[in-house]
Amino acid sequence: MKNLILLSCIAFLFLAGCDKLATEKVEIYKAEIPPASPISDAAPLCGSIKGTMLAGKKYTLGCDVVINEGDTLIIQEGVRINVPSVAGFAVKGVLICLGTKEKPNWITVDGVAKTDKPGVDPAKDPAYQGLWRGIVAATTCPLLVIKWTHIEFGGGAAGPIIGPLLGVAASKNAYDIFFQNPQGVFILEDSWLYGSVDDPIRIVGGKIGMYRNTFEKCGYTGGEAVNIKGGTVGDFAYNVCIGMATNGPKASNNGGSNIQSNLRFYNNTIVNCGFRRLATGRGGSINYEEGAKGMFYNNLMVNCKYGPRVVKSPPADTANVFYGYNYNYGDSLSIANQFIPPTYLTKAQATDIPNPYTYLPAGWKIGDAYNGAKVVGQNNPMFINGPVPLPAGLNFRDINTVDNYNFGLKPGSPAIGKGFTGFTALGVVPVHPKYGATEITQPGRDIGAYQTNGTGNNH
Repeated sequence: MKNLILLSCIAFLFLAGCDKLATEKVEIYKAEIPPASPISDAAPLCGSIKGTMLAGKKYTLGCDVVINEGDTLIIQEGVRINVPSVAGFAVKGVLICLGTKEKPNWITVDGVAKTDKPGVDPAKDPAYQGLWRGIVAATTCPLLVIKWTHIEFGGGAAGPIIGPLLGVAASKNAYDIFFQNPQGVFILEDSWLYGSVDDPIRIVGGKIGMYRNTFEKCGYTGGEAVNIKGGTVGDFAYNVCIGMATNGPKASNNGGSNIQSNLRFYNNTIVNCGFRRLATGRGGSINYEEGAKGMFYNNLMVNCKYGPRVVKSPPADTANVFYGYNYNYGDSLSIANQFIPPTYLTKAQATDIPNPYTYLPAGWKIGDAYNGAKVVGQNNPMFINGPVPLPAGLNFRDINTVDNYNFGLKPGSPAIGKGFTGFTALGVVPVHPKYGATEITQPGRDIGAYQTNGTGNNH
């Protein structure tokens, strides 16, 4: 009980936005905390839970589990959680999931075979079926931390307990992860998101840090890797997004009030995104819209349906969206013609690769169409092992998982040393090995999620 009280106090500090924590957190966590209220793995879990899921154990949810306001659930390393369709996590208190590189955690559905070979009908692919509900945080959740965790097959029907937290009917789909506390903190690092019906992650307010994650095969006919809405501030960096239905990260101030969405998207690798979203002008790589501000630099975009979109209806906060040093590669004219998407507000940046002024016509203006034939198949980023150029016999929609690819850069890659380091992460989340971000990885000198000095994404 003392341990739960301590964690509740920690949660209160985050909720209150106490600056004092930044200088005193080392003292607070100096002593190792023994497991609080160990949770048995002898029977399926159902209803209200709190305490500690113990390292190396396997748990099954028998129905929705609820972490009540003021309570904390800690998941130690090497835990596997089997979640059937009738279950999910309703997080009204604090959830801390502490997988490690050596012993990651899994939140998945037992016995489901992945169908990742080319040509599989998306309508029959379990990645898009929503086989369990998701991790849905209420407005009362002050702290959600997930590290080194595989989260698979989520986004199913919300059900009668989780639905009200989302403000939707029980039959409507949830998200793999949903966070919505304007004063809260959400941290996702070094984790894997595989499969979703819509966005695998949706955020409506709060301070966020999302570093070094991998997103695969998310969104059936629509969905971003992360859909960030009004009043959210933070970073999305060193992530790999492959095979998203729509974009990698999206920033919007939709629903914002006193706090304006301010997001920094940097050093991400975004591959083959946008091809399950059929609507014209939608999807592909990076998106800023509806009053959002921020920065996007050092992103490596390969064979995405569209380059970065700075939207004009409803418009992003264009006076406060800064970008450059981004890298586009395309194996088709349709992709090269959208490196700077026509009809949008995206500006040509001479620091981008390829330099837009080498292929844009004289007199080009923001929003104009152009012919990108000159840059089709040019500036291969030279992945250690990647689908570039597009393998024969495949289409862009076929490549939507990392599989055996290695998106690190070979020596001599034109992306090496071309990143911009003249800015910093917003770094709005606390740093701590358990109760904060392990590390806030600052912008890197190489474009993309993998740095030749060994930093960045470690998947």
